[in-house]
Amino acid sequence: MDRICLTLPTNRECAATLTALGEEAAFAAAHFGVEVDLLILDSAGAADRARHARAARAAAGAHVTVHHLDEAAQRDFLRRAIARAGLAKPELLLDLMLPGRLSYGACTNRAFLLAAALGCRSVHRRDSDSRYQTHHGEPVYPIHHELLTLGRPARDAAGAVTANALDAAHAGKPVVMAGASFVGELSVDIGEILATDPDAYREIVGLWAPESWSAAEKKELADVSFRGAGTAPFTGDRSVLELVDPMDVDMCNIGFHRIQEDVPLPPATDTIGSDYLLFHLARSATLPGVRHNRHIVNYYTKERRTDAGFLAYQLRFVKFLLSMLYLHHLYDRMAHAGAALLDADERVRAADIALFARESAHLDPAENRRRLTVLDRCYRRLGGRYAEVADHLVTHRARLLDEARRDIEDFALLTEVWQPLVAASAATAVPRPGRERG
Repeated sequence: MDRICLTLPTNRECAATLTALGEEAAFAAAHFGVEVDLLILDSAGAADRARHARAARAAAGAHVTVHHLDEAAQRDFLRRAIARAGLAKPELLLDLMLPGRLSYGACTNRAFLLAAALGCRSVHRRDSDSRYQTHHGEPVYPIHHELLTLGRPARDAAGAVTANALDAAHAGKPVVMAGASFVGELSVDIGEILATDPDAYREIVGLWAPESWSAAEKKELADVSFRGAGTAPFTGDRSVLELVDPMDVDMCNIGFHRIQEDVPLPPATDTIGSDYLLFHLARSATLPGVRHNRHIVNYYTKERRTDAGFLAYQLRFVKFLLSMLYLHHLYDRMAHAGAALLDADERVRAADIALFARESAHLDPAENRRRLTVLDRCYRRLGGRYAEVADHLVTHRARLLDEARRDIEDFALLTEVWQPLVAASAATAVPRPGRERG
């Protein structure tokens, strides 16, 4: 019986989401005959973890095993896996895998390694600030499309989708990704900027684009960014086999097969969007994917509305914009390489990705200095709390520029050791605390 890993990393209270996740796990086990390892990576406070533990115990059932790991248990596993791999700079690698600051890429990388340790053939990721749509009163689970297609040769998966847009040249390659997007609130909490000053919004979001783009291209990007699939409710299944456009899927609603064992996600700290690289890699390397329409509902937690939460989130958004100097170079190099990124076994040549990342670290940071200048002007024009963000950016300008460069260097380093680390993880036992069986 195949094993799969359904995972949710969290640093906030989300017992209701965990209950719903357990129901998705039970659905997968009952309808697809798989063993489900439900993996909860919990960085929340003690009281919230206790609530999560109760939800985890209730989620265990027939063919569903729950692994509820706090940071101490995760650190224990990582130390043993890194030691088994015999890698240089073990403490640095541990910090990249479990940093003291929030990292969207690092928490998902931990799930990838633990899934390897559990012997899972695929990893299915969800978010704590999202919930499932319903149709005729029943939840609409994305794992339905993920398990229909992930890991199958594209020519076989073609019978499980409603449309096939994949070139026949890729028919023998495995489906490495299946995902959808979200409905509801913007994926990035900048709707207030749009409502207050649409021109400032477009100028700020336009900083996501390569600097060489025209004003019209940047405006077009701003007008479609962070909106997911809009607000239309689910009315019936649609799925397409293709080389998936990264703009059409989201990390709250994704399943991976094999590609996550070839290349990690950037472990950048305090940076939104740092966990989207595999979307670009799959498309560039001409690896098949499935895009479906079982979109998840995105909503905002109360913490984002506090003054501290507001500042922290805006800074994560700024670091995302600064990261694009380096990531655009990486994406361009991957796109140019295309299928040459794959070896004879259709596995990604991780050394090429690491090389492209190291190249980007030598780019002139002048472009990012100009980004910060635009942000300063726009945030001050917005006034109020945004002007306070501008003050913070001035104070920490040098650090932000330096961190953006070091983040891509850290990614290059982790990519260079990722495959031996995955292999070592596969031979490392998962901690038992918080393990529940049905």
